[in-house]
Amino acid sequence: MPWQTLLNRRDRLPAEPNLGDGFATLLQHLGTVTPFELAVLGGRLMATPGLAFLVGYQAALRMLWPSAPLSLGALCATEQRSLRAADMQTRLSGLRLSGRKDFVTAGDAADWLLVAARSEAPGEVARLSLAVVYPDEPGVQVEKLPPIPLMPDISHGRLILENAHCELLAGDGWDAYVKPFRTLEDVYVLSAMTAWLHGVGQDCDWSQTLQLRLLALLAGCAEVSRQAPNNPAGHVLLGGLFAQFDGINADVGQAMADGPQEWAAMWQRDQAVIDLASAARGKRLAKALAGTSRH
Repeated sequence: MPWQTLLNRRDRLPAEPNLGDGFATLLQHLGTVTPFELAVLGGRLMATPGLAFLVGYQAALRMLWPSAPLSLGALCATEQRSLRAADMQTRLSGLRLSGRKDFVTAGDAADWLLVAARSEAPGEVARLSLAVVYPDEPGVQVEKLPPIPLMPDISHGRLILENAHCELLAGDGWDAYVKPFRTLEDVYVLSAMTAWLHGVGQDCDWSQTLQLRLLALLAGCAEVSRQAPNNPAGHVLLGGLFAQFDGINADVGQAMADGPQEWAAMWQRDQAVIDLASAARGKRLAKALAGTSRH
């Protein structure tokens, strides 16, 4: 990670109405970067917390699928608020997909979609595969959903598949993709959001102590980003990062309140994104701690 680049950065990219165009502009601005650099340097450049979240989400996707195209993408897994394979109805038959995904982050703006689909034979235990589809292909339809109060600048879509042609990714859909993405998203979204906050702190001349604490959190994120997402020790370290974030959140809130109203309003509206997956993260941490305490 080129830390000096982050420390010296004082610019910010304007928000673009089209999320795909905005992400393309960011990639052009950054050049060739690792997923962690994308999250941190990209998050620093974003105009809103929602856009920083989206950059972290894209970085996590690139860790999941290193050969992902250089454009905006989305993971389509959730059906009826569930990620359990047994609850999914989307089906893979040969290289054809049929079904629907109800809540896809930036799905209406994505150039490519990773779709988790049931692929077991009749009578077998539910098994997932992961496939790639493209929105302009026959049988692929993405409906834009109404904005939600949290991060209203980040759209969501409903994906409808009707015998759509797809490309299969190697490996088990659950173990190799859906399950690890939960951890990857936590790491890279936290990294991007922390970098965004550090940028606001630079712009608003927050106390040196608070800016240094945010940098220390980013340094911890860098280490956790090097851990495999299925590594229990990595989950313990990740738990430490979120505890560290919780420890400075009140000071961040006070610094926001003392600064420009625009930043404070954005943060008050969108900061809950950090807690969205806290229940699942807590279960992973408890399991990891239980495993490490036996050794």
